[in-house]
Amino acid sequence: MAHKKGQGSTQNGRDSNAQRLGVKRYGGELVSAGSILVRQRGTKFHPGFNVGRGSDDTLFAKINGVVTFEGQGSDRKRVSVYPVSA
Repeated sequence: MAHKKGQGSTQNGRDSNAQRLGVKRYGGELVSAGSILVRQRGTKFHPGFNVGRGSDDTLFAKINGVVTFEGQGSDRKRVSVYPVSA
């Protein structure tokens, strides 16, 4: 009796789940405190005003407000949340 299955189908059948990374809230959007703004690996976007960074580099809003994407220097991108002036 053969001790290997034919065609190798059982060796190749694994794949990992997608990580759902990317920008979740865009510039000009109203967000509430605790909202996730960007899910990322590494700091492609850096936290700006009223934005925190989680242990997995996720950026989140610290206050209710409007999201803005800003340039910081020539190569760095920053995400900030500014309160809405009523």
